[in-house]
Amino acid sequence: MHEREADELGLRYLYRRLDLDVMGQPATAVGDVLAAARLVGYDGLNVTHPCKQLVLPHLDELSPDAEALGAVNTVVFRDGRAVGHNTDWSGFARAFDRGLPDAALDRVVLLGAGGAGAAVAHALLTLGTRRLTIVDVDAARAGELAGALGDRFGADRATGAAPATLDATLREADGLVHATPTGMAAHPGLPVDAALLRPDLWVADIVYRPLETELVRTARRLGCRVLDGGGMAVFQAVDAFRLFTGVEPDAERMLAHFTELVAGPGPDVRIS
Repeated sequence: MHEREADELGLRYLYRRLDLDVMGQPATAVGDVLAAARLVGYDGLNVTHPCKQLVLPHLDELSPDAEALGAVNTVVFRDGRAVGHNTDWSGFARAFDRGLPDAALDRVVLLGAGGAGAAVAHALLTLGTRRLTIVDVDAARAGELAGALGDRFGADRATGAAPATLDATLREADGLVHATPTGMAAHPGLPVDAALLRPDLWVADIVYRPLETELVRTARRLGCRVLDGGGMAVFQAVDAFRLFTGVEPDAERMLAHFTELVAGPGPDVRIS
């Protein structure tokens, strides 16, 4: 997707996948990968699960958004410094505006308080969510994220909760956003009991490999309005491309190319 857009703009641009699993390295090796990329002359890196928070100690500087969120998905090398940015939150916000433009935002439940969850939470409150309940298997982590959001958006806007509260919380919610690894190709499954979904609940998933996760498929079958992870994947890439190159990409063209990619090779397609 990055390379195709660069070709359209007449830029020389190489985008390579550095997969820690393929290299047989743990997530904690992200610092070594970053150091190696800087040494061989990369202009930057995109960082994905589970390294968006683990990469923080290895950076020289954070953008205001990345510092506020405590998570980085884009690293830019400039003047000998590694600067961390977060384009996940802006990518999700733009995708949400496009895919669910009139969705009710009074009460929203967010599953997942990791790096991606932090970005989505920031986006939801920026978009106008009045009450955000963050549910995580680690209730303390959910509480910490809610506290950080309270410092930025107001103490009454976000609260952390344990999974045991999900049933009651979802009954009162307008929408559900899923931001955990469940549903990825390596972590198949449904992150919530299908019985908790109902037609008047909108559902957004940030997983995009596969694009039609079990959650997306189930929610759609039950009559929910659904936002899959494709829009966020594209729009975070749009913002990252701009940071890497200093050139404004064509978002609609990148979206069209993404659609072509996911419709083509099948479930094993590699999309960065």
